[in-house]
Amino acid sequence: MGSISPLRTGARRWLRLFPPVTVALFLAPIAAGLMGTVLPSFGYLPGSGSAPLTLTPWRDFFNAPGVESALLATMVTGVGATVLSVLIAVAVSASWHGTRAVSSLRKWLAPLLAAPHAAFAMGFAFLLAPSGWLVRTISPWATGWDRPPDFIFVQDPNGIALLIALVCKEIFFLLLMIWAALGQVKADRLLDIARTLGYRPVSAWCKVVLPLIYPQIRLPVYAVLAYSLSVVDMAIILGPTAPPTLSVLILTWFQDPAPAMRFQGAAGAVFLLMCVFLTIAMWRAAECLGAKATRDWLTSGARRFADTAVRWISGGAMIAILAVTVGALSTLVLWSITNVWRFPDFVPSSFSLEVWQDIWPRLRESIVITSIVAMVSASIAIVVTLGCLENEQWNGKPTGRRSLTLLYLPLVVPQISFLFGLQIMFVMMNMDGTWSAVIWGHLIFVLPYTFLVLSDPYRALDSRYARAASSLGASPLRLFWRIRAPLLLGAITISFSVGFAVSVTQYLATLFPSVGRLPTLTTEAVISVSGGDRRVAAIYGLTQLALPLLVFGAAMMVSIRRARQFAGSK
Repeated sequence: MGSISPLRTGARRWLRLFPPVTVALFLAPIAAGLMGTVLPSFGYLPGSGSAPLTLTPWRDFFNAPGVESALLATMVTGVGATVLSVLIAVAVSASWHGTRAVSSLRKWLAPLLAAPHAAFAMGFAFLLAPSGWLVRTISPWATGWDRPPDFIFVQDPNGIALLIALVCKEIFFLLLMIWAALGQVKADRLLDIARTLGYRPVSAWCKVVLPLIYPQIRLPVYAVLAYSLSVVDMAIILGPTAPPTLSVLILTWFQDPAPAMRFQGAAGAVFLLMCVFLTIAMWRAAECLGAKATRDWLTSGARRFADTAVRWISGGAMIAILAVTVGALSTLVLWSITNVWRFPDFVPSSFSLEVWQDIWPRLRESIVITSIVAMVSASIAIVVTLGCLENEQWNGKPTGRRSLTLLYLPLVVPQISFLFGLQIMFVMMNMDGTWSAVIWGHLIFVLPYTFLVLSDPYRALDSRYARAASSLGASPLRLFWRIRAPLLLGAITISFSVGFAVSVTQYLATLFPSVGRLPTLTTEAVISVSGGDRRVAAIYGLTQLALPLLVFGAAMMVSIRRARQFAGSK
């Protein structure tokens, strides 16, 4: 870029501070939180004075009733949901690559990803419960049921409802990661070459593209696996109850006022952490074995791989997932304005906004708190991300594989395994229950997503703009505000909206730091499920869904407007 003026040297010194600040913001709390959970698992509570370490919490944990069943339910739902999500995502990408169906799905991917897990889980329950909308569509004309049937699907002891709901939510994240990776390996060109050699679409995609992109989507797959094994809010709403999944069981121990139960919960949280890491290690071993087992097939020259069957099965599965997702979210709208809805009526017999009026004061408080926390945490994440990327541009050293692994750390470590310890850290710092604690807790999970969304557009920006401005004597700050920021405004707003949506969905990251003093839409939505009034639960779920969608809509409008401005200037 030529000679660097003293002003530029000073700016670069400031930019070098962003990577260590980033580490301090989201890696240091994780380390402190893990330590604050591991020590209580041996009977020592940080900040309470010296105490002999003991294995009593571990004995209590292993002897607690229902632990074996809870662990089994956790493994079945977590591993099962991840396997199905990966298979369906790969099958859809392989068999429908380059089609109009995929192009249409890409346009709606952002709103589907923005749907909070708790809101989707509530709509899923309203849709598929014995008295849900799906049963109403076939009753009584097809089933003869004039009252809800006597079967358990939602909160079933086998966790099938939770497994299906996790697949419906995580499939869109995996598709986003796969499609992002396709552009980095020039998949279209490779597929064109393979097809000229006679390979069918699915076989070509699996043999040529999948081996190249899987290393890039490995960390997202691990994140999905870790989340599915340790999810709490969806498990509370849809998972088994007697006993619940292991993460929910641990949460009940943490919320018990007896200190011994909290020590037992800490032991359970550490055990869940070990289970997650062991499962990821087993998944990695399965990847290595699968690579060796398919080596002969990859080099065999076989040009077909059940293309028709894969295409129809994956297409049917995707249509079913979309139908369930849209139906689940639609039931929230109906229940939120329902006055009377008796079974087996397909639609409510009367509508009313009375429940909205009754709960509006508390709902308004939750909206304000959620919005402030989400906007502040997303804004901080954007500033930190831009600083790191700008420092990367000036140093000419892109983020390596090791740094990317650290970035995924908050997504791979179970939240319940370190947020309890983080709460202890906040207590010792006299920060528990404060806005700062909640925002910091959210930032840990918002920052990775904003970086992942913004990094590729930032790096893809034509470097000639920066070189031209630098040759004219522009400082790094002026170069950023006058060149990079306007060009990347659409990507920045989209990244902000993703961070905002991630913040809105946080349950444990609100529950532990706030100590219940700052009720957000997510915490209130989960509480409302146990209240018995579907209308109240639907209102909280719908509001939780609407908030990130509004921000996404505004971001899309900004992005479209900028695209039109650039198109008009050419």
